Amino acid sequence: MLRLSRVVRAPVSRTVFYSRSLSSSQTSSPPPTAEKPTPRTTSFGFKTVPEDSKETLVKEVFDSVASKYDLMNDATSFGIHRLWKDSFVSSLKPGRKGPLQCIDVAGGTGDIALRILDFARENYADRETTVAVTDINAQMLKEGYRRFKKTMYHNTPQISFHEANAQSLPVEVFPDNTFDLYTIAFGIRNCTSIPDVLKEAHRVLKPGGTFACLEFSRVNNPLLSTLYDQYSFTMIPLLGTILAGDRHSYQYLVESIRKFPPQPEFARMIRDAGFTTGDDVDGGAWEDMWGGIACVHKGVKL
Repeated sequence: MLRLSRVVRAPVSRTVFYSRSLSSSQTSSPPPTAEKPTPRTTSFGFKTVPEDSKETLVKEVFDSVASKYDLMNDATSFGIHRLWKDSFVSSLKPGRKGPLQCIDVAGGTGDIALRILDFARENYADRETTVAVTDINAQMLKEGYRRFKKTMYHNTPQISFHEANAQSLPVEVFPDNTFDLYTIAFGIRNCTSIPDVLKEAHRVLKPGGTFACLEFSRVNNPLLSTLYDQYSFTMIPLLGTILAGDRHSYQYLVESIRKFPPQPEFARMIRDAGFTTGDDVDGGAWEDMWGGIACVHKGVKL
């Protein structure tokens, strides 16, 4: 049966500061006041915002674009994102060594999950591989659920949907050392804390499991970089206005790409989370697509 679970996050505890009472002999000097901690900040596109507000801001973006998400991806990439996703899943060869337990994070629309299941079935006659799709955004999950209702996987144990935060996956639903494959495509740059996402990926993967991330990245060719910037900052927000009536959300998506760490830095972050990777070169720790417009990073949990 196709499952859709909703994970409710526990309230965050708040630190309360108390001042110490002074004796009568100390009343000649004013009591010390506790300094308020400086709020931690992060990027939201090119803006700097408090960490605790980014999640809400990103949710608003994807609430806005969910129903037109695939259409806009086709329009803004001329359909190339489909080729990137095909190549990404093909490189993982799900099903080659037998059925896998997979988790696809920030995968609300279900396109990576569907590719995984189709690849395993079509190439290895595998109908036992499973994918748990997680996303923090309920509207995106609804799009994925609707897509899977049109497939043979609907109402089977092979697919399930869960509303959950990639930075703190609920342990009761996603225990330690559970999954063979963790995928996240075009989603990790929208998370508030990338290191926390990577630590959770490491936690839920089995020893020997693979972390695989497809994300927009840094274009190293100066000419291609200039052309890509001109297209991104002019055409993509314009198409957002025309096709989705939402320039602001697509402006953010373009800006968020530019704020994502370059390939060597992200590879180091993956290793810092406990994974082993290849060398810090294209074809080692990562594989550039189209000159670095998109990039696949992989790591293995030892």
